[in-house]
Amino acid sequence: MASVAGSALSFARPVKATNTNSISLTSARKGNAFLRMQPVPMRFAVCCTAKKETVDKVCDIVKKQLAVPEDIEVSGASKFSDLGADSLDTVEIVMGLEEEFKISVEESSAQSIATVEDAAALIDRLVAAKSSEKPSGKPLE
Repeated sequence: MASVAGSALSFARPVKATNTNSISLTSARKGNAFLRMQPVPMRFAVCCTAKKETVDKVCDIVKKQLAVPEDIEVSGASKFSDLGADSLDTVEIVMGLEEEFKISVEESSAQSIATVEDAAALIDRLVAAKSSEKPSGKPLE
């Protein structure tokens, strides 16, 4: 049993929360409060870290590289493996992305790419880093 004193909440015995999606306090009688766990429907939200234009280009390249049928949707959340890509296909996708965006992807970074969104976010970071590089000491003409 829990009791509320001012703004502090104390418990007569230890309480272990196994599902912390929702915690509510209800009062059965004046002066007493009970801790009740309620399941909350999980909502899935996709938060894109890459630019939409980059995601769209990557989707097009992946569809072309894997010969994905027109009726199959490819989005930022699409996993290469779910689209039928094996490790060789993934290497070829990365090579296509390097060519399209004029970047170079290190092997360690390429191995962390599992989804279209992963690839697009990496591309945006590499393009931003490339554009922020200083000129190589050559005088401007």
